[in-house]
Amino acid sequence: MVDSVLDAFADRYSRQTRFAFIGEAGQRKLADASVLIVGVGALGASLAQHMVRAGVGEVRLVDRDFVEPSNLQRQMLFDEADALAVMPKAVAAANRLRQINSSVNIMATVADVNAQNIGFLAGGVDLVLDGMDNAATRLLVSDQCFRQQIPFVYGGVAGAQGMQATLIPGETACLRCLIGADDMEQEADTCDTVGVLAPAVEWIASMQAAEAIKWLTGNDSALRKTWLSIDLWSFRMRESELPAFSNECPFCGQTPDGATDDKRCFEADRAEDTQISSTVLCGRDTVQVTLGKPIDLKEVEQALRALGCTLTVNRYLVKAMITSGEQLILFPDGRVLVQGTADAENAINLVKTFL
Repeated sequence: MVDSVLDAFADRYSRQTRFAFIGEAGQRKLADASVLIVGVGALGASLAQHMVRAGVGEVRLVDRDFVEPSNLQRQMLFDEADALAVMPKAVAAANRLRQINSSVNIMATVADVNAQNIGFLAGGVDLVLDGMDNAATRLLVSDQCFRQQIPFVYGGVAGAQGMQATLIPGETACLRCLIGADDMEQEADTCDTVGVLAPAVEWIASMQAAEAIKWLTGNDSALRKTWLSIDLWSFRMRESELPAFSNECPFCGQTPDGATDDKRCFEADRAEDTQISSTVLCGRDTVQVTLGKPIDLKEVEQALRALGCTLTVNRYLVKAMITSGEQLILFPDGRVLVQGTADAENAINLVKTFL
């Protein structure tokens, strides 16, 4: 069966290998490559499709969220059935991608990326692609990429505007130096606050995917090496040269102290794991509550049914409509998304009440 499938799709990459800068040698390099895509929303779904269709050997997907109807306007791997089933994005994307190219090893992880797990998630990959929707996680991932000497293909979209840059350890500044960590963490414009135009997403994802394919096929001299900013609605484009690394930066400097930082981050996260913490998700009227311990979904399902909650259940999560009108989405890794409030204290109290 496997041989017959391979025979049927023997010319799958023929148009790509005819492109002189890739050829058969470049295609073999793609087959031997591994990439991590952090975030499988609008950008991440398009990036994943490009990587899988191009024939990258291993594609790792990680995302903390699930498919909702509002995603379907721009997140190209999902459909109505995924939204109705409340499927985790990483799982739904992997299911679809395996139908597109069964020869690619696709690994899906449903998790919140943090300082404790990013090193493991990125371990051994050739490239990390940015499909994220918040500044704090982007900075965390950029920091880890520079610690591990992995190129980071940044991209971001809000409204009809987008930005893209490929950040190379030892050559360019890291994201923290490029944008400024304190300012970036206060960014206000997201697709949840100002909306998003799907073609703008595809434009930026295409820029990211092209840079990724250049790197993975050994054409690193063709990398753009600029910071690109576009406004698709008014059609304005601006490019500026990427700055070099800073020796004063602990991440992109020539002597980064990443090992020490990793240890501090791990110890801090391990300490926080023993208590409930929360994160307000920008613009979504949602708070993520982290319990610091796993959730037994079967046990929680039974308890919530006994309380009269309306449930949607699959093997990855339990979604409950509670009596006060909010929704609780519970994941086995100890996370609860509380939809219907932006008040962290209220969200924590609701979780304590119902769990």
